[in-house]
Amino acid sequence: MNQNRFFHHRLETKQLTLAYDGAPVVQNLNLGIPTGKITVLVGANGCGKSTLLRGLARLLKPKSGMVYLDGKAIFQLNAKTVAKKLGMLPQSPTAPEGLTVQDLVAMGRYPYQNWLQQWSSEDEQKVKEALEITNMTELADRALDNLSGGQRQRAWIAMVLAQDTDLLLLDEPTTFLDLSHQVELLDLLYELHEQQGKTIVMILHDLNLSCRYADYLVAVQQGKIYTTGTPEQVMTEEMVRDVFNLECRIVPDPLADTPMCIPMGRKVKLSSSWGDKPPKTFS
Repeated sequence: MNQNRFFHHRLETKQLTLAYDGAPVVQNLNLGIPTGKITVLVGANGCGKSTLLRGLARLLKPKSGMVYLDGKAIFQLNAKTVAKKLGMLPQSPTAPEGLTVQDLVAMGRYPYQNWLQQWSSEDEQKVKEALEITNMTELADRALDNLSGGQRQRAWIAMVLAQDTDLLLLDEPTTFLDLSHQVELLDLLYELHEQQGKTIVMILHDLNLSCRYADYLVAVQQGKIYTTGTPEQVMTEEMVRDVFNLECRIVPDPLADTPMCIPMGRKVKLSSSWGDKPPKTFS
């Protein structure tokens, strides 16, 4: 069952088609992002998740259809207007060599600068708050090049937070992080959502972490929406089989009681170890 109609959407698409060099990657896609929720996009590599996120962030112009932000066509809004409402962290972002954490985070205030209004006390306060929230204050003067992967990722998130937007889009924010730093980063994003009411959209590869942290899942298959809904509705054995071409079993996460995907593969096949009665599943 698609629960999308029960949510209010500040960000949505209508018949959206996105293409590279004329070849469609996302096709005729209708999607509403639930406001005030954490939405996670899942799907196999190359299915169009990152392309969709770029389209939502106004970084890729539609071949047809439209993305709407607060009811207005996003490409009819100027870049600074969008940047005051929506922050985007791309996959594997890069910065000039020698840039400090403080300088990077200050770049998040760019949308508020113009030839009449230069750096202000409000800008200073927003940068300070972003550093504090991400626990980067003590590293503010360090060069990004000298930080660990987890620290660098927190610095980039601090930059997006300094933008002071209600909508955050993150493309695979846990890539290249070890498990402890993945959980640390997702905890930070969850706290931002809980404490500040931010709407977060992100791409994750780990299905079990996706189920733990998401309010709303979007399964993408070959540039189209396979299904949407809560983790309990979306994370089914049929979805994993169709979207990821993988046999699995879905059981309750013993800690979070959210769906947990156990892949089978060639080495581990369904056997009598499950017993005569199948494990508890979500419906």
